[in-house]
Amino acid sequence: MKIEHKAGEDDQIRLDRYDQMILSVLAKDGRISITDLAKQIGLSKTPTQARLRRLEDSGVILGYRAMVDPIRLGLDHVAFVEVRLSDTRESALAAFNAAVAQVPEIEQAHMIAGNFDYLLKVRTRDMTNYRRFLGDTISALPFVSATSTYVAMEAVKEVMLAENP
Repeated sequence: MKIEHKAGEDDQIRLDRYDQMILSVLAKDGRISITDLAKQIGLSKTPTQARLRRLEDSGVILGYRAMVDPIRLGLDHVAFVEVRLSDTRESALAAFNAAVAQVPEIEQAHMIAGNFDYLLKVRTRDMTNYRRFLGDTISALPFVSATSTYVAMEAVKEVMLAENP
């Protein structure tokens, strides 16, 4: 596996076709054996294992987990929440980020350059639970001054990165 750093992009690495194939196969089946992975990408077991270890050690592969269906768990209410903060100094942003990281109902949180500060993806059971969550949890996050909610009616496309490199 050849890992190259691009100029000015210290954290980004360049992956060859075998690395890309490994990521693609693992995105579909993270529990595949090394032997089967090697067969699928066309390398022997030892170089495949070495490449996999380097992808893990370099942080390209962050870990392995079970993918659960939130709808089968009764969590089919998705809302996107614009959040405006009363303070956007670095310490306030850090406090907000740390608090958001502790809330399991918040699936994603993105700092935004625009008319609001953050966009949150929130998953709850239903509108009643969401309203309670908004009032009790989101509004109580550090420095929150205002929110706007957009309820998703249907997920048209949701793709994990390695599924569509």
